[in-house]
Amino acid sequence: MAKDKASRRPRAETPKGFRDYFGADVTERKVMLDAVAEVYHRYGFDPLETSAVETVEALGKFLPDVDRPNEGVFGWQDEDGDWLALRYDLTAPLARVAAQFRNDLPSPYRRYAMGPVWRNEKPGPGRFRQFYQCDADTVGSASVAADAEICAMLSDALEVVGIPRGDYIVRVNNRKVLNGVMEVAGVLDPSDPSKFEAERGIVLRAIDKIDRLGETGVRALLGAGRKDDSGDFTRGAGLSDEQAEVVMGFMAAKRATGAETATRLRELVGGSTLGREGVQELETIAELLDAQGYGPDRIVVDPSVVRGLGYYTGPVFEAELTFEILDEKGRKRQFGSVAGGGRYDDLVKRFTGQSVPATGVSIGVDRLLAALRAKGRAGQEAQGPVVVTVMDRDRMGDYMAMVGELRRAGLRAELYLGNPKNFGNQLKYADARKSPVAVIQGSDEAARDVVVLKDLVLGAKIAAGASLEEWKSRPAQVEVPRAALAQGVKDMLS
Repeated sequence: MAKDKASRRPRAETPKGFRDYFGADVTERKVMLDAVAEVYHRYGFDPLETSAVETVEALGKFLPDVDRPNEGVFGWQDEDGDWLALRYDLTAPLARVAAQFRNDLPSPYRRYAMGPVWRNEKPGPGRFRQFYQCDADTVGSASVAADAEICAMLSDALEVVGIPRGDYIVRVNNRKVLNGVMEVAGVLDPSDPSKFEAERGIVLRAIDKIDRLGETGVRALLGAGRKDDSGDFTRGAGLSDEQAEVVMGFMAAKRATGAETATRLRELVGGSTLGREGVQELETIAELLDAQGYGPDRIVVDPSVVRGLGYYTGPVFEAELTFEILDEKGRKRQFGSVAGGGRYDDLVKRFTGQSVPATGVSIGVDRLLAALRAKGRAGQEAQGPVVVTVMDRDRMGDYMAMVGELRRAGLRAELYLGNPKNFGNQLKYADARKSPVAVIQGSDEAARDVVVLKDLVLGAKIAAGASLEEWKSRPAQVEVPRAALAQGVKDMLS
């Protein structure tokens, strides 16, 4: 049995939860990320590449069980007995770098990072175990000017990749305001943060489900609890109706202007010192952004932003795309969120024992690419290379010289390296490569020192029924002097 298994051919299939990315996908992602990186670079952020592997200890919340650390990460034990894992995100490696090189890095330290991350979670439709992230963070600044800068930079990045103003909005909230609201609601005691910790956790999870459960479902979770359609019961936070009303008021506090929203939030946090501090931070962020020309058409204060409030310690932000698309059932819906972030002042503290302020944002690369395709800014058929065909096997050196000349002229080109016996197969190959032009030179053309340039794009259009006028104005095949090869190809492509 073991022998049969050993001799069996391996199955050619992608592991469950993973996918392959081919030419167009890789190219589109690179173009998008290069544009984002240019914005980050303009803001003074430096690139950082960290290892795909971190110690499980550095990742923090994932610890090994008796066999391996299999809760959320792909981990293994090396020969020295240390537990290692593929990075779960790009933030934990940043915290490790900031602590490890704190004496060498400038403070504040601005960095951006782009690359794959891995999560050992159950895959599903559109949910993979490996995906790309694009992060930008500032470590070492407690000023909300750093948060305002991140929001402005995110806005610029969305526009530069092709999301026009009016099709997105960056929403800003603050965890301190929510803490003030929970203090007023009686589930936060500033003198004893551990008190009511379980209730606060339920409140955070409840308000994070507002989009899915609606107001009625969230109110039930804030109170005694909620029974779902299957009959399963989820215990609630046990808040009274008056307490729950304060929390619900927080999520519905957005008004027509940022100033009116801040006024309403100040009413909700009452005498909470932390809550008033959070409101002041939101007002300052709005003022700083307004001074740079980032008005409510791009960035707004919005208390309904609740994702990540359990993780962040201050301002939180989310970029939402507001244009409509059709879902898999043909129904119209807004595209939704493509980026999120906020202030996390306790992450580096795990390594140093000292609080280090930090703020940052993460763009969902696949989500943003899908948005660009929906807007027609990506997903277009990519043009392939110019293909130099082979008519005479003994003249490979001449054909290679042509390819080299085209490349030196800045043109993407390749030599046909298959069996040249059937010329039709060479043109089929050029079509498969989505080549715009095929270069042809047989012995007759070589004797006359010319080459034939075949316009494959126009040729396909003619085959599909182009007009006679179009054919006459630009024939699908032209003959040019050999010395004018590169210019002839450029003219045909223009």
